Amino acid sequence: MTKIVNSWNDFDPLKHVIVGRADFSVIPPEEPATSEKVPIDSEMRGMWGPRPTETVEKANAQLDYLAKVCEDHGVIVDRPTPLQWNQPVITPDFRTDSMMTCMPPRDILLTIGNEIMASANSFRCRYFEYLAYWPLMKKYFDEDPEFKWTQAPRPRLTDASYKHNYYDEKISLEERLERTAAKDFVTTEAEPMWDAADVLRLGKDLFIQHGLTTNRTAMEWFKRYYPDLRIHAVNFPGDPYPIHIDATFVPLRPGLIINNPHRRLPEEQRKIFEANDWQIVDAAMPAHETPPPLCYSSVWLSMNCLVLDHKTVICEASEVHQMEQMDKLGMNVIPVPFRDAYPFGGALHCATADVYREGGCEDYFPNQVEDPTLV
Repeated sequence: MTKIVNSWNDFDPLKHVIVGRADFSVIPPEEPATSEKVPIDSEMRGMWGPRPTETVEKANAQLDYLAKVCEDHGVIVDRPTPLQWNQPVITPDFRTDSMMTCMPPRDILLTIGNEIMASANSFRCRYFEYLAYWPLMKKYFDEDPEFKWTQAPRPRLTDASYKHNYYDEKISLEERLERTAAKDFVTTEAEPMWDAADVLRLGKDLFIQHGLTTNRTAMEWFKRYYPDLRIHAVNFPGDPYPIHIDATFVPLRPGLIINNPHRRLPEEQRKIFEANDWQIVDAAMPAHETPPPLCYSSVWLSMNCLVLDHKTVICEASEVHQMEQMDKLGMNVIPVPFRDAYPFGGALHCATADVYREGGCEDYFPNQVEDPTLV
């Protein structure tokens, strides 16, 4: 019997991974989940359509190199099957004029044990993105009799799922930060919506970021779907656009997490980590003051790394401060150039999805504390 799928965290030895592709990627048109998120002075403002061929080729070269580095370290690498992302998305409830990409599988695929689940994304342009991974899911299904291939309930993404005029040009950065601190986001609670990259897997405990892409209804859904796991909501008030936890709160090995110093975990939410002797360290500052051209993400992709095992980590090759910190934290660093891939959906962790890591479902938090976030 072949066991293909198994992963309970982001740091046990990685043996099988999916690395994304940038082919046919599109900058999607504005929609309720993203409208006005792009800063007024950004060159991305009002821009949509196929990404320039030269940028796609550069991104694919770096993705291919990441795949090779993983293979050189004994990791089996699979790749998705890109769709023609310039096609419209049409459902009974909405229409949007294009899809996006399959560069960041981490947003779409959540691996918990022997199950890979496609997420319930809140962006309309991502409604059919899971299809790029379906050939791989079928292959795992055929080869691994224990593999559970699942799809979270598909959200309808009607207008009721969003707060309209949430992104107002007149709102200052300070007002945005006040909103995120008050857990006031563009998504409503009309239905469960979540991106897989908002779910931090730590064995028996799932820490899920409540932000622009994942709502509280999703957390209630997770509690019911995984009754044997413990669900915790986390939020990071210093982030004006909280999307995905993996450029904010990144575990390196059992007992050690780096946290974005501009988006620190609130004091009351740290108690469960303190009670179980976990160390939360401020991440090093990014080496760059601005993201690369045509990139939505923040400079904090610097901390979005791929951990191969408890002592080995892949970091972006130009992020000298982050690599130096990793070295001081006892990690062997493998530098991989990746900034040309950033605009397509993030950094090294975003661009991958776990298929198999050694190890089982450990209890890293035997000392549970009362969780103020899910009251």
